[in-house]
Amino acid sequence: MATNLYIGNLSFETTTPDLETLFGQAGTVTSANIIMDRDTGRSRGFGFVEMGSASEAQAAIKQFDGYEFQGRALKVNEAKPREPRSGGHRSSGGGHERRW
Repeated sequence: MATNLYIGNLSFETTTPDLETLFGQAGTVTSANIIMDRDTGRSRGFGFVEMGSASEAQAAIKQFDGYEFQGRALKVNEAKPREPRSGGHRSSGGGHERRW
């Protein structure tokens, strides 16, 4: 079963092929994705790599967490499932108070 990894502290110049090549050293990379800022189109400095198996993912964490890549020490760990986003509505936390 494929395992998704979070890759943090990436150089803003790192590309998706760079991640695929690097993590390919630890096993089969089924996908790689660098998260881009919607407004500027620049990298946000983190991304995700999906490894072909849990054992390959663990090998990649062991090999690359703290590894210096393009001048930055990578932070690599198992990605947490994405939490559902709220509909953009912010609550003040309290109900409406009546004043007489």
